[in-house]
Amino acid sequence: MVDLAPFFFFAFLAAIILVPKYLRHQERGRLHETLRLAFERGQPVPPELVEALQVGRRPRAYDEPVYTVPDRPQRDLRRGVLWLAVGLGLVAVGGAFYAGLYNVGGSEETFGSFAAIGAIPAFIGVAYLGLWFFGRGRTKV
Repeated sequence: MVDLAPFFFFAFLAAIILVPKYLRHQERGRLHETLRLAFERGQPVPPELVEALQVGRRPRAYDEPVYTVPDRPQRDLRRGVLWLAVGLGLVAVGGAFYAGLYNVGGSEETFGSFAAIGAIPAFIGVAYLGLWFFGRGRTKV
C-alpha cells in the first residue's frame, strides 16, 4: 500500500505558494487589458491605474499615502524573523508529538521528522538575519 500523505503535504504546500501567484497574474492581466482598451478608445488613463501597473500594488485612493517599500536591511530582518518563527514552530509541533500531547506512534521519529523539516525554514531565517546584521550599516549606492 502506498502512503499518500507526503504527496498531499507537498501538493498542499505547492498550492499555498502557486495559487496566490496565479491570482495576482490574472489580476495584473485584467489591469493591462483595461489600460489597453482605454488607450484604444482615446480615454484618459487614470494615474492610479498606471501606478498600480508599475509598482504592482492595488490602485490607491487620492488621499491615501504612497506605500513606501522598507529598505533592504529592514526587509531582511522581517523575512528572517518570519522564516525563523516558521521553522521553530515546526520543531515545536514535533516536540508536542514527542511530549505525548498527541497520541501518535513513534514519537521519537515524529519529532526527528518535524525537526528536520523545521530546520530548513529556520536556517533560511538565520541567513536573512545574517544579511540584515551585515547589511544594516551600509548606505544605498
